Order: sequence, then C-alpha cells, then structure tokens
Amino acid sequence: MIEFDDRLRAIRDRHREAAEDLRSRALAIDADPEAMEPHLDSPAYLMIRESSMPAAHRTSATAAASPDRGSCLENIVGLVELFRGDVGALLACPSPALAGVFVELLGDAAQKERFYRRISDGRTWSFFAMTEAGRGNDATAMETRLERDGSGGWLLHGAKRYIGHGARGGVGVVFGRTGRSALSIRAALVELPVPGWHAERLDMVGLRGAFLSELRFDGLPVAGDMLLGEHLPVTRRGIWGALTTFNNMRMQIAAAAVGTALAMAEYVAEHRKGAPGAEPVAARAEAARHLVYEAAARLDRSPERGYLSSAAKLGATRMAVETAHWAAAALGPAGLLEHPLLEKWTRDVRAFEFMDGTGNIQRLHVARGYRSGDADA
Repeated sequence: MIEFDDRLRAIRDRHREAAEDLRSRALAIDADPEAMEPHLDSPAYLMIRESSMPAAHRTSATAAASPDRGSCLENIVGLVELFRGDVGALLACPSPALAGVFVELLGDAAQKERFYRRISDGRTWSFFAMTEAGRGNDATAMETRLERDGSGGWLLHGAKRYIGHGARGGVGVVFGRTGRSALSIRAALVELPVPGWHAERLDMVGLRGAFLSELRFDGLPVAGDMLLGEHLPVTRRGIWGALTTFNNMRMQIAAAAVGTALAMAEYVAEHRKGAPGAEPVAARAEAARHLVYEAAARLDRSPERGYLSSAAKLGATRMAVETAHWAAAALGPAGLLEHPLLEKWTRDVRAFEFMDGTGNIQRLHVARGYRSGDADA
C-alpha cells in the first residue's frame, strides 16, 4: 500500500477542496455544456488550468513558481479527488489535456510555444483527434491521411469521431498517416480556424461536459513545421514514440472510475444511512483506489510496463458500473428521479468502458503482460 508523505497529503487535500466546486457546477454543465462562461473563472477551473500548464504560461506568481510536472502518482492522487467532485465538470474545463501530453512529448520548442500561448487565455479548449468510426481501439488501422501538398506542407483528409471538445476547440493534435506502415502514423498540430475543417457536436447520454464531437477534414492544410516530431528519430516521431503515454492515459480513466464510484458510495451513505451492502461497496472502491495508486507508482518506476495500469483500468471500470447499479437500487424505485446528481453519475460511468481501450483490450494487455513476466516485475 502506498504511504502518503506530506506532499501527497497536501495534493490530496488541495484537490479535494476543488472537487466541491466542481460538484456544485455538475448539473448545470450536464444540462447545457455550451453555456460555460459562468464556470470558466471558477476556483476549481483556475487551479486545474494553472497546475496543468507549464510554469512559463501560468498567470499567477504562486503557480508559476511550482514545478512543471508532478509524478504519475501525484497526478493520479489529485485526479481521484477531482473526479470525486464530478467527472463531467472536470472534463469540461479548458486545459492542455491529452493534446498537451503529446505536444510535450513530440513537439519542438516553437510548437509548444504556439500550443500553450493559444490556450493560455483559459477560454480555449484543446482537442485530441485519434479515434475513427469503425476503427474502435485499433489506432493502427486509421484511415485519416496526410498527403504532401507539393510545397513543403501537407493536406489532411479523413474523419474522426468521439473527440472531446472537437466542435469548440481552438487548437489540438490530429493523427493521420503519411503512408501504409505503422511508423507512418503521425501527429499534426492544428490551429483553428482553418479551411477544410468541419465539426459537429454529438448528442451524448453521459459525459456531456466532454463535448464529444465528430470531425471531418477535406484537404485541411497543415504547414510543414506543424507536423510533430520532425526533430526526433523516425521510431519516436509518431504513435509508436508515444506508446508509454497510453499507459498514463489509461490510469486517468481508472482514476475517473474510482473517483465516481467513491462519490456514489458516499452519496448513498449520506442520503440513506445503513443501506444494505454499503460497507462492501465502499471497501471495493477503496481497494480500487489503492490499486490505482500502486499502478501509478509503478509507472513512475517503469513507464513502459503497462500490465498493472491495464489491470487497474479493467477492475476500476467494472467496479464503478457495479457501484452505480447498487446505488440506484439502494435509493429505491424513485431514487434516480429524486437524486439528479446520482442519476447523472449512473449515466457518466458507462463511458469509462470505451475510453482508452475497452475491457477486452485491457484483458489482452493483462494476458500479454502475464505471459511476458511483466506481472512479476
């Protein structure tokens, strides 16, 4: 079990305070995710933006003096608390998000400056466009393509689906292929507005704050200097150079599942004291929390070892859905009507299965890790 030092306790407590602010905004954002102006200067959003931006692009002197990036464990400890507030409200916050992770990993200094300068106003969303309709979890089968334009740049053709903030983002990362090999899958930095870009928000049952969207590219121009990773070796330029990042992304979804499950268990305990099954449900959520912490600490030691992050995501996602079933039953036949926040969480929790690899994909990762000895490392 991970023992918390003073730093981890401070991170947990600071994010726990921000979670209360997120929860107070959850239903309003779920009802109308386009009406974000009342929330953009909230204390929680300010903290999230400041902590996720590089020091040079932060607006407060205190935040600017803080380290740029924490460890995976530190990030996950904070995220679990924020997700206990509300997952949809957190995902609705303008921030670097996944696009920032890849810009940091693959971008050169000029690309990083361009990306962070665009989102530093706190009112510009970033997007991360990898998933395609009909391709599921197989990113290597993507059909979006980057074709040379004859003058040193590229033209982007194709479509993406289920892209967070795609229909309202200002800058982000889009993946496409320059050829047929796996090494040809590259990431481009796209800043809007730009010709050839078409975006439409999708009508979703849950996680409405994420503003999931469908994108289409009709010869969208990409300048040659906006292709990420040109300064890196060929094997590190595209999707294969970022494989270890997917382990961290998986941990974030596991943290979302754990945080939402804890929120539901605590909500039922508050509104129906002594509900049957409350103790084992809470114990399972706490066990999943500690598994997620252990997996995060392991990634800090060995970023390439993804066995435990897949196991954590698989177990946490299933546990969260089962917690939602229990919570709905524990509050009685009209429970979801009388408790709209819980009703929202029971919708949101279904999305985790499909984010960063379904359960079957995680089982394959776990089996592969077990056979290779990763489970014992």
